[in-house]
Amino acid sequence: MAQALNIAIIVVALLALYYLLKGAPKAKPVALQHPAGGSYTPVPEGEPVRHWSDGGRFNLEVVGESRYRDAVRALAGEHGEGKADARHRALLLPDDDNPYEDKAVAVFLSGEMVGYLAPKDALAFRALLKREELDGKLTSCDAAVRGGGTWEGKLLAYSVWLDLDPA
Repeated sequence: MAQALNIAIIVVALLALYYLLKGAPKAKPVALQHPAGGSYTPVPEGEPVRHWSDGGRFNLEVVGESRYRDAVRALAGEHGEGKADARHRALLLPDDDNPYEDKAVAVFLSGEMVGYLAPKDALAFRALLKREELDGKLTSCDAAVRGGGTWEGKLLAYSVWLDLDPA
């Protein structure tokens, strides 16, 4: 009986060692709940109630534009091997239905979603909207699609910059 108990302990120890060295079974990746590139917000309709300007500084970068890279690339226009600096009017819309960020502000250029304001910028922008009594309203500003070009034989990414200072 003692010998059977020793054998059982050895088997359990070997199995534990096996799982420690091999690792636990790998979980299957979870399918994303959102599209690979597309908007959670419908394209805004109507005219903006206000056009913002920061004097042509274009210091506020849109985030998440990598999800919309095809649209951003098309908006950059033809610029050859040089860098793009395509100007557009941006539409800014608070996105209260965003499943990932409850204070999100969506950014659209030429009817295409191109990303969001960074969370801290979105909070500042929403505070600005509230001060100006424009909560939830569609507003606009000028935008620049920059980047592209090549460096060491590689195509550089594009980014979207807004002429907006939410502070």
